[in-house]
Amino acid sequence: MAEEVWPDAQPFSFEGGKTGVLVVHGFTGCTQSMRPLGEGLAKAGYTVLGPRLPGHGTSAEDMATRTWEEWTGEAEKALQELMERCDSVFVTGLSMGGTITCWLGERYADRIAGLMPINAAVARLNPLLPLTPVAKYLLKTIPGVGSDIKDPSAKESCYDKVPVRAAAELYALMKTTRRDLSKITAPILVFASREDHVVPTANGPYIIEHVSSADKELVWLENSYHVATLDHDKELIVTRCVEFMRWISG
Repeated sequence: MAEEVWPDAQPFSFEGGKTGVLVVHGFTGCTQSMRPLGEGLAKAGYTVLGPRLPGHGTSAEDMATRTWEEWTGEAEKALQELMERCDSVFVTGLSMGGTITCWLGERYADRIAGLMPINAAVARLNPLLPLTPVAKYLLKTIPGVGSDIKDPSAKESCYDKVPVRAAAELYALMKTTRRDLSKITAPILVFASREDHVVPTANGPYIIEHVSSADKELVWLENSYHVATLDHDKELIVTRCVEFMRWISG
């Protein structure tokens, strides 16, 4: 029997113009963290899709049964839907959503107009993460990593624990994505928070250094922690994404 999805974790879509944007949420979070960005892009006239990744917005037990291919598969399905409906498509995502943004950029290098990863986990994370493929047989869960937000009035809808099996899947996705970063050729706007207690800030410069894109820029978020799409810099992210897409679209 399918698990019930939280009300604020439902997938969202906004009808707009002939340029589409795929908006991908992060690990243990849900679409709630990306809705302000999705709404901001929709107000600017874009067609927006925000899928819910399998095992998210339900229960940690549900998430423990999922694979990284299910997460990328759901994002890929939404990307293909946008490509059918729109003349050009951009991809953005937070945390693991940023990892998936890069993963899609590697596989659809000639079909994605631009990439906008936010605090993406690609090269560096908790030093214990490489142990998860073995630890998953010993431990079921570890403490949660969600709601790392500087703004005291904001809160992320996320799990309070992380299934170790899911963390092992994230590690596998990161390894695959890191290996193929040079396949990214689309213009890329990388966002990185100066202070991030989940994904080390070294990830932003690492992505910039390893992609093959001719047009690439790193934007430092000075007033946000990890969940920047709900934090003090959320409006800045919308503004910079819109500027970036308009510049590319001419």
